[in-house]
Amino acid sequence: MALANLARTAPQPAPQQAEQSELHPQLNRAQVRIIGVSKIYAGQHGDVTALHGIDLSISRGEVFGIIGRSGAGKSSLIRTLNRLEQPSKGRVLIDQVDIGEFDENRLVALRRRIGMIFQHFNLMSAKTVWQNVELPLKVAGVAKAQRQQKVRELLELVGLADKHQAYPAQLSGGQKQRVGIARALVHDPDILLCDEATSALDPETTQAILALLKTINQRLGLTIVLITHEMAVIRDICDRVVVLEQGRIVEQGPVWEVFGNPQHEVSKTLLAPLQHDLPEELRSRLQTARPSPDAAVVLRLQFTGSHRDEPDLAALFAALVGRVRLLQGGVERIQGHALGQLLLAVSGSSLNSEQLRERAEHWAQRCEVVGYVV
Repeated sequence: MALANLARTAPQPAPQQAEQSELHPQLNRAQVRIIGVSKIYAGQHGDVTALHGIDLSISRGEVFGIIGRSGAGKSSLIRTLNRLEQPSKGRVLIDQVDIGEFDENRLVALRRRIGMIFQHFNLMSAKTVWQNVELPLKVAGVAKAQRQQKVRELLELVGLADKHQAYPAQLSGGQKQRVGIARALVHDPDILLCDEATSALDPETTQAILALLKTINQRLGLTIVLITHEMAVIRDICDRVVVLEQGRIVEQGPVWEVFGNPQHEVSKTLLAPLQHDLPEELRSRLQTARPSPDAAVVLRLQFTGSHRDEPDLAALFAALVGRVRLLQGGVERIQGHALGQLLLAVSGSSLNSEQLRERAEHWAQRCEVVGYVV
């Protein structure tokens, strides 16, 4: 795909915003800033507050994840970025320009700079793949030759060049989402918003769509803001993440840090499906007190990513001075950091359980004695 026409120039900040950036140089990297944003909806039984004083910044070119349980305020938050939702309080700045006072014409221009893809694709069933992608360009009055070139480039980018004559009913879920992605890119946006873009897809198709989004992020330098309720999606594509609960940010940081050492109960709950619990067969045999000297000590070692190196298992096992069996677990790399947990059974050691725990903590960030098994 030709990328020369995708070069972007950010608008110049207003004087007071420029002064603030001089006082806080880190904000110069922020393409999106959300400052004290609250959103209140009027209801039959009283007002409902969906967002409470949200503050965050998103850097140019990063993949930023917003995660939370159903009703946490994710969709309300992401829709403030293109003014589909007007905040009840607070400000949203794009390239240091406050979008809160934009008139209709400026909003149209803003929304062309901010593409959006949806969970249920939102394709027009009576139009072909080509026509679905071309439609926003026709509405914008783009000349036919330019439309054809752009649609051809985008269908090639998303891997659907051979499906240009197909209708949505003839496509798989993943192919429909690829059409949605191509359509979102027709105006060469600076920012791409993904509203639960993989929630309707099977795991294999989800991986393919996430790989495509990562490619788009890297090739086009696009900032991607992605909302989801799936921690696996955050792990696989995002650079940073915020966790929402009842309209408030309860945790945020680099993905490896939130995954490796979650602080809030909501984060731990969302991460639970990705973590291995004790096998039922082992749980049924586990005892809290050591029944006999030859009973094995069961240790749970956790690697939170604060050390980048993978654990040296040979050195770890040697340090425990006994027979060591790996019961369960694994370590993966996220953003260059080693994270995971190991469940070990140690028998025949000259060390007591507390000494074993202390020895193991030399190699892991945390270690606990889970119990004993014969």
